[in-house]
Amino acid sequence: MNRVRLRARSCAVLAAIALLVAAPGWGKTAGAGAENTVRLIVDYGDGVAKTVANLSWSKGITVLDTMKEAATRPHGISFSAAGSGDGAMLVKIDDVANGGAGAGKKNWQYWVNGQYGDRSFAIFELRAQDTVVWRYTTEQGR
Repeated sequence: MNRVRLRARSCAVLAAIALLVAAPGWGKTAGAGAENTVRLIVDYGDGVAKTVANLSWSKGITVLDTMKEAATRPHGISFSAAGSGDGAMLVKIDDVANGGAGAGKKNWQYWVNGQYGDRSFAIFELRAQDTVVWRYTTEQGR
């Protein structure tokens, strides 16, 4: 009788292990796959910010490419730009447009991993796990 019980328990344990191994995501750590993603944060300058996470990354992807993908997400963003290449400029995110030139005027500016964007967002290439922050603010965040 003990032999039968032992065999039944062994079968039950093996079946449980088989189910775990077959389960989706088994053996993956939290955030697995995140190594090939980037994150976009939009700070509207009024205490409201929107985060779009897990945007796909691949070699050569730019801030503009990331924004285009964010625009396809439910509750993502909409945006407008003018120009192209190294002359491209962001004009508007959602319903917030640039304020124009002049002291104290707010405009959209971006940072990647805390570093101020030093070139057009259309040519700034991202790396995996980068965080892009767009802020509606005065000159370089002042």
